[in-house]
Amino acid sequence: MEDRGSHYLRELIRMLVRNLGVLEKSEASCCGTTLSQCHTIVEIGRAGEISLNELAELLNLDNSTISRSVNNLVKQGLVVRETDPEDRRYVRIRLTKEGYGVYEAVESSMEAYFERIFTTIPEEKREQVLESLQILIDAVRKNKCC
Repeated sequence: MEDRGSHYLRELIRMLVRNLGVLEKSEASCCGTTLSQCHTIVEIGRAGEISLNELAELLNLDNSTISRSVNNLVKQGLVVRETDPEDRRYVRIRLTKEGYGVYEAVESSMEAYFERIFTTIPEEKREQVLESLQILIDAVRKNKCC
């Protein structure tokens, strides 16, 4: 029974990721960024200002991957990357005015989309869905893959 349960869990998550991935790719492309850059912009926007290391940890990516993504966003004029004058190892990252506009567009679009999804869930099941997702996230964090 446990094998069937874990297999079914994998399939459900695979379908969820695939369905959400299609949405995210279309949303990211409408803002002129890649999916990775879109995630980066959202996290920087939510933080206001963040270090390269903090951003890498938040997105669960290595520093070199985040550095390349940030460099591309700097070239596009969406992000400012500044070295702290007191600690040259600390790099602060924040959105430009244009970057903040992309961030707001993505957040607004995602908020409206997930509102539509949430209201489609029967009202008496909404809290159960949220609780189950939190339990799933906690379990994934405790059992990192590969």
